Amino acid sequence: MKFESFLERYHFEKYVLDVCIATLEQGGVTSKLDTYQFLLPIEAWAIPKYPDRTVILPPDADLQREITAFIASNEACLKYSDSWLGTWIEPDTRNCYLDVSTLCFCLDDALQAAMALSQQARRKIVALYDFKRGQAIYL
Repeated sequence: MKFESFLERYHFEKYVLDVCIATLEQGGVTSKLDTYQFLLPIEAWAIPKYPDRTVILPPDADLQREITAFIASNEACLKYSDSWLGTWIEPDTRNCYLDVSTLCFCLDDALQAAMALSQQARRKIVALYDFKRGQAIYL
């Protein structure tokens, strides 16, 4: 194994572990795959960019394995400049949603985009996420 490959794998595995921890502690997180950065509280709303790619995991799922598999399946989409890895634990069911998310900087735009995507997709969008307030907005 090349040294670079070892370091790349280490950083990736640490990133996935950090996503898992933040998801469990905070109820969800949004991060960039190419930089491993987490989105800070800002005036923005996240919606699933590709609702049909959303994965919904039961509470007892192996989150680390499932996030790694989700990234592998959606790596190309997650590397677009307007794409983020989004995780969210739905409070009532404790199911964990994994999404390729995109940001909107106006609530009205986010709601309109979510409703339009919901009508086109096989899977309906349940909520969007308000980063500044740290809460889901149910549709």
